[in-house]
Amino acid sequence: MRGPKVESRVRTAELPMLRAYRLWFEHTRKCTDGCKGSSRAQDGCETGQELWGVYRLARIEGTP
Repeated sequence: MRGPKVESRVRTAELPMLRAYRLWFEHTRKCTDGCKGSSRAQDGCETGQELWGVYRLARIEGTP
């Protein structure tokens, strides 16, 4: 017989670069101001461009 199942509720920390990319990706899927149909991040709306800039900075900082 097994004891009660214990679940860990500890949330793993998300890397800043991955978080920034996820926020940009989620924005582009929902954006109707130009991000959804553009082929490049630089061609999207102002918010999308800002989120992409945050991602690029996080990526540069995370590079060894």
